[in-house]
Amino acid sequence: MIIGRVYGSVVSTHKLESLIGYKFMLVQCIEHNTLVNKFLVAVDGVGAGIGEDVIITTGSGARMALGKPDVPVDAAIVGILDEKQC
Repeated sequence: MIIGRVYGSVVSTHKLESLIGYKFMLVQCIEHNTLVNKFLVAVDGVGAGIGEDVIITTGSGARMALGKPDVPVDAAIVGILDEKQC
């Protein structure tokens, strides 16, 4: 799992039919409680907004989290963080 902050949204007018209806978010990764210069695009499975800290799962776990194992997704937002304790 990865922790990150939603930086913005990504709009794709042309995409595979199996991806229609999914919202794509640009997420900046957080490492050691610090934003780092590393970004990824994740499908939003929980309705996250810009500026929120989120939990992301990757690989086959992302597809399973969306309930669609045949969708070509490598990262999915699966939670919105209320607080972090370090």
